[in-house]
Amino acid sequence: MAAKSATAFRTISEVASELDLPQHVLRFWETKFTAVRPLKRAGGRRYYRPEDIDLLRRIRNLLYDDGYTIKGVQKLLREGGVGGLTTATTAAPVIDAPDSGQSETTKDADPNQLRNLISELEDIRSLLEKSA
Repeated sequence: MAAKSATAFRTISEVASELDLPQHVLRFWETKFTAVRPLKRAGGRRYYRPEDIDLLRRIRNLLYDDGYTIKGVQKLLREGGVGGLTTATTAAPVIDAPDSGQSETTKDADPNQLRNLISELEDIRSLLEKSA
């Protein structure tokens, strides 16, 4: 059997295998992330475009590798669109010691990104306080 081209549509079983996820997780993510919209054919069969697979891979990395919650990824999508997931996987701004005033990194940082970071840290603190 010949391999599919990079631009070919993939079935849910192919995507699940490629991303090392159960199929039910992909179906669940469709309910949680409105940006995940595979094409559906007769009988409800799902066909994923290459850009769908890229988005699912970024979501998977944020949830499983970077420790984001579903709500956190939803927030990234809401605030930055699909492109927001790309910036979320880059390093967060580093804040220097208070004696330096403002670091080069935070001085040029996007205020919205810093607010989002603070909000996420507050959410994490709240979760930790509840579990303690």
